[in-house]
Amino acid sequence: MGQPARENEPGTRGDAGGNKGDAHAILVMDQAGWHLSNNLKVPENITILPLPAKSPELNPVENLWQFMRENWLSNRVFTSYEDIVDHCCDAWRKLQRQPWRIMSIGRRKWANEF
Repeated sequence: MGQPARENEPGTRGDAGGNKGDAHAILVMDQAGWHLSNNLKVPENITILPLPAKSPELNPVENLWQFMRENWLSNRVFTSYEDIVDHCCDAWRKLQRQPWRIMSIGRRKWANEF
């Protein structure tokens, strides 16, 4: 896993869909209202795969964010947007140094019973 990227770095929101050669991305998203906007401009090299409504268990990253909120991001007042981004990046780096925890958080009993 790489370091969390900033907005204007290559491969981030500011560069989404830029010239990546023949690369194509599948973007898995929940069906939050802001993800479904008719104004959303999706580059040709990105396919959106919407998750079924009300199914957060299908998106394991939700559990990673929950863990980071509960352990490193909650019960604090952020002074600015940049402060939020800095703390989120710091939490992500802490989690990256704990791959066993990432595997544990991502495991679901129902997904391993087949």
